[in-house]
Amino acid sequence: HVQLMESGGGSVQTGGSLRLSCAASGYTYSSNCMGFFRQAPGKEREGVASIYTGGGITFYADSVKGRFTISQDNTKTTVYLQMNSLKPEDSAMYYCAAEEGPICLAALRIANYNYWGQGTQVTVSS
Repeated sequence: HVQLMESGGGSVQTGGSLRLSCAASGYTYSSNCMGFFRQAPGKEREGVASIYTGGGITFYADSVKGRFTISQDNTKTTVYLQMNSLKPEDSAMYYCAAEEGPICLAALRIANYNYWGQGTQVTVSS
């Protein structure tokens, strides 16, 4: 059973940076897909960035391209979301999610992901 532990949320001003971490445990396979999603009050959950840990293939929402970077550590069980040039519209609860491999899509489609973290709040003030 896969478990995800998130950390790194907080409050920053516009233009600031934050880094989210998501540590996974319980994987069966060494290559999996992991992603970050976000949900603001009154809005639907949306995909932000995802990565296929087997080859480092990444996907980004258009709204964060050039500002956010998803990466993984050498164990392929922890992923990071570096968020730069943050805007007030980036404020949301951010969730880590995982889709078990060995073959997975690493896309930003919510239905692909079987496991979810507890969420961490990101607040960007103007």
